[in-house]
Amino acid sequence: MNSKAEIYAVATGTGSYIPPVVVENAAFANNLFLNEDGSKIESPGEEIVEKFEQITDIKERRCADKKHVTSDLATFAALEALQAANFDPENLDYIIVAHNVGDVRYGTIYPDVLPTMASRVKYKLKIRNPKTVAYDITFGCPGWTQAMIQANYYIKSGDAKSALVIGADTLSRVMDPHDRDAMIFADGAGAVVLEARESEEPVGILKHAVRTDSFEHIDLLHMDDSYNPELKGENLYLKMYGRRLYNYALTNVPLLAKECLDLNGMELADVKKVLIHQANAKMDEAILKRLFRLYGVRNVNLDVMPMTIRTLGNSSVATVPTLFDLIMRQKLEGHTLESGDNVMMTSVGAGMNINAFMYKMP
Repeated sequence: MNSKAEIYAVATGTGSYIPPVVVENAAFANNLFLNEDGSKIESPGEEIVEKFEQITDIKERRCADKKHVTSDLATFAALEALQAANFDPENLDYIIVAHNVGDVRYGTIYPDVLPTMASRVKYKLKIRNPKTVAYDITFGCPGWTQAMIQANYYIKSGDAKSALVIGADTLSRVMDPHDRDAMIFADGAGAVVLEARESEEPVGILKHAVRTDSFEHIDLLHMDDSYNPELKGENLYLKMYGRRLYNYALTNVPLLAKECLDLNGMELADVKKVLIHQANAKMDEAILKRLFRLYGVRNVNLDVMPMTIRTLGNSSVATVPTLFDLIMRQKLEGHTLESGDNVMMTSVGAGMNINAFMYKMP
């Protein structure tokens, strides 16, 4: 091995699964929306839906078919990634699946996580190799980006030569129908095959930055009772404090993104694309503008930040890998990546967790 060469984790194949069920905002217009204290929101449903779209830019979202669960979606995305990489799954060293609530069957909100999603994906891929280690990671919406960071460690250390990293969720199934936030979340899956590559020049996954702010922000996203008093105690639903979460993200994500760039010895001008968790279009735009201001730039080119949330909604851990796959397959109009381009992948979510890593296109 050349003394100057190092081992890097390079994405050799990407895949995603965008569910076929399209749910437009109008589908929520007849919901009985309640406040946290159980009181009725008096605004007409159409007005609530219209205001929601203005705030988030979400027009519609995708939801899983009734017969599918999270591990199915994860498997569909994995198959695409493996095919794109022309990689024999029997040779995988790791399968890491990021998710939040496991296999929630349609009509229930029970989070089925035993056995793990990764073990179920391994089974559904018909992998017999006992040395293919399969495990899950729950890190909120930044789960997939954190799984990529972990996989990078395995490959850089020489412990592994390959990893299949998947982000999949069906959060639409754990939303309180009486909560306006029920309109935000969607379902989906994205996957990447990482392989070890020896290179004298940095390539693939570079340096990263991560933080967890639990002490003051543990409750910004959590599971809790329905806003409907008649349903209290029966089940737990995904809840969030939107305004506080917005302020937290706007304050901290740009700082962590800059920290990531500093660690890599890069400036904002070195970045071709910022693939940010598709949480809320207006929030993501505000985060990007705040990041540009850290570099003294006022005129922000939003083209650096591809967006899918308008039609796909917030699919949690699946948003960033889905973005990456759509660009790699040239399915996102106006967005391409070429050899040598630097890409930042970053996310924020329950925990509260934020992470970011730089990826250099091979």
